[in-house]
Amino acid sequence: MPTPKKPTSTGQKSSSRKPLVYGAAIVVAAGLLGFASYRATAPDDTAPDTSSAPAAEVSADPNEGVYPELAKLARRDADDKLATGRADAPVVLIEYADFKCGYCGKFARDTEPKLIEKYVKDGTLRIEWRNFPIFGEESENAARGAWAAGQQDRFWEFHSAAYAEGAKEKGFGKDRVKALAEEAGVKDLNLFMKDLDGKPARDAVAKDQEQAYGIGATSTPSFLINGRPIAGAQPEETFTQAIEAAAEQAKTTGKDTGNAGNDAADPAK
Repeated sequence: MPTPKKPTSTGQKSSSRKPLVYGAAIVVAAGLLGFASYRATAPDDTAPDTSSAPAAEVSADPNEGVYPELAKLARRDADDKLATGRADAPVVLIEYADFKCGYCGKFARDTEPKLIEKYVKDGTLRIEWRNFPIFGEESENAARGAWAAGQQDRFWEFHSAAYAEGAKEKGFGKDRVKALAEEAGVKDLNLFMKDLDGKPARDAVAKDQEQAYGIGATSTPSFLINGRPIAGAQPEETFTQAIEAAAEQAKTTGKDTGNAGNDAADPAK
């Protein structure tokens, strides 16, 4: 097995990569989210296809492997440009991902659309994106570009363009990111480029990175589903089991998810 690459990110202080304190959950999450090897996150797609690999086990007990401290990381902000689904959905999937990550692209193309069709559209699931660029300057460019596209309500279109087959092989230099924004239907490209290099974009990406490092994530993609950590682009079955277990638990507890009646943008629309 190749020697794992350390996550790299421009402009990040080392202190921001220290785990935040979420009680005992941080120890478990660090283990679950940090175990994925370099081969599961390689940006050059040299890793073998795992689409037929067995699903990671999800306990039938909806409480097992769920950490309330991590569930609180869901923002449930109806104005979040980088989220889709009702703000009051009973289940929130948080995704920490990098646009240069081959397996993030695999999840985006193969699994996420099915989850949106099955669970987001019926109000069960909300998906919240967190930019987690770990492969250097081009990852940072793409992350800030995604945020900038979101300011013009084109995040999910940018997300689709950046994760299209063959997109990452063309790189994410600034000219390429601008071309992706145009492909995504961003109307004001001058404003987009200004936002791309602006402090708000850098701060937003840094905030997402800090949260990811804080829960112990060292590879992409990493996920939280109502506080249940899932590492890697697991088979669809893993996500459906976790979502349905979380939905059943929410139904049982009748927990108030807040922000009732608010919707976030839906990439399927």
